[in-house]
Amino acid sequence: MRKALNIEINGRKQALEIEPNALLLDVLRLGVGLTGTKEGCGEGVCGSCTVMVDGELVRSCLTLAMQLEGKSVTTIEGISNGSELHPIQRRFLEHGAVQCGFCSPGLIVTAKALLSSNPDPSEAEVRDAIRGNFCRCTGYVKIIEAILAAAKELRSAAHA
Repeated sequence: MRKALNIEINGRKQALEIEPNALLLDVLRLGVGLTGTKEGCGEGVCGSCTVMVDGELVRSCLTLAMQLEGKSVTTIEGISNGSELHPIQRRFLEHGAVQCGFCSPGLIVTAKALLSSNPDPSEAEVRDAIRGNFCRCTGYVKIIEAILAAAKELRSAAHA
């Protein structure tokens, strides 16, 4: 028996009909067609499926979509401004922090949440924020550099 779910995804209100036990990850990927969010482990450990719900980070592979009635979800697709990349996304590319790209959506969403709450993080704070996101390709130095560079750019833009 499918149920109605009213949710906002990347700024767009959605009225969906879903199975009561549907995971947010599956609703995003299969129901709405937003395939940027990835399933890495299916156990909430790797961080690849990280999205924001009302500004808070959640693992979409563990979250029942029905729990999000009336809430706002931001995925990797909602970080950019149309075709213009967000400074975090641009800095990931410029710093070589993206290789296979599988972990990148979760890392970028995590970085966005961090910089929204702490626009001037230390390296230690960046490391702490991304500790739940696993990357098997780049290592973390380039990722941390990219996040710190994005933070600097965003602060400069805010003061301009």
